[in-house]
Amino acid sequence: MPMHAAEKRKLDVFPTFQKVAGRRVVVVGGGEEAAAKVRLLSETAARIEVIAPDLEPALAAALEKAGGRHLPGPFRPALLTGAALVFAASGEEDADRAVVEAARIFGIPANAVDRPGLCDFYVGALVNRAPVAVAITSTGVGPVLARHIRARIEALLPRETGDLARLAETFRDTVARVIPDGAARRRFWARFFSGSVASNLQAGRPGAARAEAQRLLNADDADSGFVWLVGAGPGAEDLLTLRAQRVLQEADVIVHDALVPDAVVAMGRRDAQRIAVGKRKGAHSVPQPEINAILLREARAGRRVVRLKSGDPMIFGRAGEEIAALRAAGIAHDVVPGVTAAFAAAASAKIPLTLRGVASQLVFATGHDQSGATLPAWGQMALEGATVAVYMGRSVAARVAARLTEAGLDAATPVAVIENAAQDGECLFAGTLADLGALEDRDDVSGPVLIVIGEVVGAADLSASAPLCPPAAGERLGATVAA
Repeated sequence: MPMHAAEKRKLDVFPTFQKVAGRRVVVVGGGEEAAAKVRLLSETAARIEVIAPDLEPALAAALEKAGGRHLPGPFRPALLTGAALVFAASGEEDADRAVVEAARIFGIPANAVDRPGLCDFYVGALVNRAPVAVAITSTGVGPVLARHIRARIEALLPRETGDLARLAETFRDTVARVIPDGAARRRFWARFFSGSVASNLQAGRPGAARAEAQRLLNADDADSGFVWLVGAGPGAEDLLTLRAQRVLQEADVIVHDALVPDAVVAMGRRDAQRIAVGKRKGAHSVPQPEINAILLREARAGRRVVRLKSGDPMIFGRAGEEIAALRAAGIAHDVVPGVTAAFAAAASAKIPLTLRGVASQLVFATGHDQSGATLPAWGQMALEGATVAVYMGRSVAARVAARLTEAGLDAATPVAVIENAAQDGECLFAGTLADLGALEDRDDVSGPVLIVIGEVVGAADLSASAPLCPPAAGERLGATVAA
């Protein structure tokens, strides 16, 4: 008879977590299958013992690292006495079956590696945040799928999750005594695990986290909030760091720049408030002091705030001004780095920013300084052979080229320009320093550009690039880089 939909959703297993601390867990086998199980078991406090005549080098190394014990010789059922779990990992079906049958006689749960039909239990893909643990199983049907799910959970759970659980344990009895009402106690723990206590702990401030927990316990309802300065990278969603993805999901408010794509902003919680403070060259919609005021206002209201910036917040992102404002106001904050435009552009165009025997120095620069002067002190480094990555230089490209040429840099020095690095519509242009001035006159280049100047450009394969000098009227100027 066909299986009903409700029956299809019923599990063949009941998830449990076996206590193994200080207890024997036996692995039978001497090869790679056994080594994999020893590595997994080494994340527990079990007493690991391996039964095998000989151990392959990988297994011997794993067992030594785990502090386990080798019982040399062939398998004998009596060696299972007192074990909490048994793993049959010989690689031979008949031998594994004999181990499983012997374990069942002793009443010990057994697992036969890669033989679901012989198993009393399955080993899940493990996310270890001790004392917190998450295990995922496909009941032997799709182990690769289980590993993919584990990777997603790994990204969601910071390494400090276990530290947060241990901190909570130190407060548990006091909370039960001070907050007898069950509903109020649940509200306390909700704020403990999702508010400034967790944020401070994840930022490496255990003392501040404990102080915040104590403040919550003292019935101070004013949550102090937290601010993350987050690098959104060059725009590609899959170039965000795992930490950036996590804090976007935790944020109550996302304060974002114009150059951050909508798809990246959308990675935040659906109910998070979005505040656009888009700043493009020549059209600053929100002045920097006002942005600082927004961050302070939202944090003081007890909200978790992500200040989302294109690229890396610490490179031409005015992070220093925002950090100073947060520090002066006594607001806890952290910085989540991102892939800066120079790295993204160089990777897409496959331009080595440093190259042995060619360039051992790298300069990140803007086309002008705060006062508007073109080509500040970094020009001398270009003359000495350094690779120069120029941010926000399109409108001053001609002046940069002229000043470098006047200073003595060869007009034939290779130059590459990358528009919309690591995004859809990325374009690559190549030429020489003599051609760079033409960039200002190109009507078809409207996205953010990164200019790379130096001999390393000549070492790259630029066959897919378009020339920097404008072509004849009507021709498209850029060459779209394949994704």
